Amino acid sequence: MRHEVAVLSADGLLAAADELAELLVDAVAGGASVGFLDPLDRAAAAGWWRAQAPAVRDGRLSVRVARSGGRVMGTVGVTYADKANGRHRAEIGKLLVHREARGRGLGRTLLTAAEEAAAGSGVTLLLLDTQTGSPAEALYRSAGWTAVGVVPGHAADPGGTPRATTFFYKDLAAGADEPAPGPALTAAPAAAPVRGAPASP
Repeated sequence: MRHEVAVLSADGLLAAADELAELLVDAVAGGASVGFLDPLDRAAAAGWWRAQAPAVRDGRLSVRVARSGGRVMGTVGVTYADKANGRHRAEIGKLLVHREARGRGLGRTLLTAAEEAAAGSGVTLLLLDTQTGSPAEALYRSAGWTAVGVVPGHAADPGGTPRATTFFYKDLAAGADEPAPGPALTAAPAAAPVRGAPASP
């Protein structure tokens, strides 16, 4: 299955907020620990996405979506540090894949796209965290990320039970191992210049 991955402008994010809300609700219902409890109200999820638009407009956040048949099936965000002494680093967040599309390499494709975008914007250090023992943790380890440590009971899972969180980093300047290629990818041009957008769509 082919997925078209595109970076969203602030206006594009607002336009896709309802679709992204459906994706977020599905991820939380499927057990993804991404900051929300189950059941997640769709309107609240859409409101959360709309609230990210100013950060996208300011270049503090870059959001990519993967579409198949015109439907949003995955997303990933890169949040850039705004402190003068931390502009070489960024954080990967909200890497979500719809349950209907899991197990086909889309998560790896989105992760690779985010890493390449961050490197292209001058970032040399990436950070992220995920629930310990989750499928996401296995993805990050296989993609060359280094585990820093585990914090017990750091965040509740969608059911409200505190779970351990594993923190990771990836040193892009050190030439870390390239992640294995994901499924077929067709890059779409951005609607407007956004930090972290591919240099040549």
